[in-house]
Amino acid sequence: MTHHAATTPWSQIPEGLSLLVYLQPQAARNHVVGLHGDAIKISLTAPPIEGRANAALVAFLSHLFKLPRSAVALESGRKSRDKRVRITTPDPITVIHQLEQYLSQS
Repeated sequence: MTHHAATTPWSQIPEGLSLLVYLQPQAARNHVVGLHGDAIKISLTAPPIEGRANAALVAFLSHLFKLPRSAVALESGRKSRDKRVRITTPDPITVIHQLEQYLSQS
């Protein structure tokens, strides 16, 4: 399953995946909203203060992909809505399929 000719919000890296995320903090619920430009838009209930939304993003993605929190790391965008997240996994294809499934449901 491929998404048009457009670029995907993820890319494979030696450790697993690099994922572009657009984060909407203080939302009504935690969920994958869909695509937002070149990123995946994720809404979280956590406020954007004292790193709470960043910590909630790591927890949300680790739960979403059934990975330990240590496998999800914020690489850039600590004080921005635009973030780059590294997902360390020996099986990036499974995570890509999960992402495609969440995006098709949004």
